[in-house]
Amino acid sequence: MSDDYINLLIAAGMAPAAAQAKGPRFAEAAAALRARGASPEGAGALFTPGRVEVLGKHTDYAGGRSLLCAVERGVCMLVAPRADGTVRVIDARVNEEAAFAFDPDVEPPVGHWSNYPMTVARRLARNFADARTGADIAFSSDLPVAAGVSSSSALVVAVYLALASVNPFERGDVFRREITDRESLASYLGCVENGESFGTLAGDRGVGVFGGSEDQTAILCCRPRMLSQYSYTPVRAEGAVPMPAGHVFVIADSGVVAEKAGAARDAYNRASVATRVITRLWNDATGRADGTLAAVLESGPGAADRVRAVLRGAEHAEYPAQVLVDRFDQFADESTRIIPAAHAALAAGDTARFGALVDESQGNVERWLGNQIAETIALQRQARALGAVAASAFGAGFGGSVWAMVPAAGAEEFARRWLAAYRGAFPGAGPSAQTFLTGAGPAAVMLANPHV
Repeated sequence: MSDDYINLLIAAGMAPAAAQAKGPRFAEAAAALRARGASPEGAGALFTPGRVEVLGKHTDYAGGRSLLCAVERGVCMLVAPRADGTVRVIDARVNEEAAFAFDPDVEPPVGHWSNYPMTVARRLARNFADARTGADIAFSSDLPVAAGVSSSSALVVAVYLALASVNPFERGDVFRREITDRESLASYLGCVENGESFGTLAGDRGVGVFGGSEDQTAILCCRPRMLSQYSYTPVRAEGAVPMPAGHVFVIADSGVVAEKAGAARDAYNRASVATRVITRLWNDATGRADGTLAAVLESGPGAADRVRAVLRGAEHAEYPAQVLVDRFDQFADESTRIIPAAHAALAAGDTARFGALVDESQGNVERWLGNQIAETIALQRQARALGAVAASAFGAGFGGSVWAMVPAAGAEEFARRWLAAYRGAFPGAGPSAQTFLTGAGPAAVMLANPHV
C-alpha cells in the first residue's frame, strides 16, 4: 500500500528520496487506525505539504502578493468513513487522538492541535447541510511543528480533504456556486482559519488568527519545481518561474516556536489589524470604500504618498502614526516592488539580483514590521555569510524558520555548517534547532479515494 502512495507522489512531482520517506509515515497512520479497530484497507489516502513563503511577508490578508512553493514534507493521512457523525482524528506520531461530533456547535479547544480539525468540522457543518458523515482519520507528519512552515494549515487542508472524501457536499449546489476551483477553495479554507465569511458561506470564530489564504494557496495550488506568484482577496495566479536549476532550499528551524497562540498570536494579529486600521483611516479621509490595502494602493496615481500623508496626520488610540507608516511602507515595498522584481530576476537567471532583493525584504521586516527575533536575524545573516544565493526568515515571524537557497551539490554540508554556526551563537535555542532540505514540491494530492 505505501509503495503505491510513494509512486503516486513521485508521479505528482516529488523527488524520489522525499517520496520514499513518506512510506513510514503512511505505515504509522495505518497502524494507528488498526489499533483503534478501524481498517486502513480501502481507506482514502492523501498528502498535504507545508510551504515556503519565498517572499510575501504579511501581505496576503491585505490583498497583496507573495512568491511561494510547497515543500516536500507534509501530512500523510488515511481516512475511513464511519456509520455515525463522530470524527476521530489521530496523530500517529505521538499516539494522541481527538474525537468529537461533526456538528455546527462543537467547541474547539484553544491551544491544542485538535483546535484545527475541530474548527474545520464545525465550519463545514455550519456551511453545508450534507456535511455530517463522520470519519476515522489518522495522520503522520514530518513537518516541524510551530516552525513557520505551515504545519497547522497543512493539517487544516488535510482534514478538509479527508472529510470531503466521505461526504457529498462538494457535489451540492451551494458548494459549486461559491467554490469553483482550487484557488477559491484556498480562499475558503483561509476563511475557515480566520473566521471570516466567504460569499454566502457564513463565517465563524476560526482558530483565533487574523490571517489570509497564502498558506492554503501554496498547499493546494503550487506546482512542483516552480515558484508561484499569487495575489489575494480573491486569490489570483500571477505566474510562476522555475526554481533555479541545480538549487534546493535548506530550511533552518530556529527552535523558537512560532505557534499562533498566546502572545505570538496577539503579535501576529496586531500586524494584521494594523492594515485594517490604515485602510479605514484612508477611507475616512477620502470618502472611498477600498476593502484592502492593495486596493488603496491601486486607487490612483500618487496613492502611496497620499496614504502616508493621511497616516502622519491621524490619531489612533492603539497605533501611533509612525507605526502605521512603517507598516504601510513594508507592505507597499514588498508587494508592489520587491516581489515583481524578484520574479523578473529569477526569470532572467539573475540569482545575484534575486538575493539582493530578498535581503531588502528581510531588512524591511526587521526595520518596519518588527516580527523578527535575534535568532532568525542571525540565521539569515549566517546563511548569506556561508554562501547562500538568498536567505530570508518567513511565515508569521516571532520565531520560526529561515530558508536558504543553495546549490544542491553542497546542500548537506551547507546545512551542517549553518546549524553548527547557529548552535554556537545560540546555545539555548540550538538544541531544538534543526534543518532539512527540500525542492519545490507538489501541491496537495489525493492518492486513493474509494469513497467517491
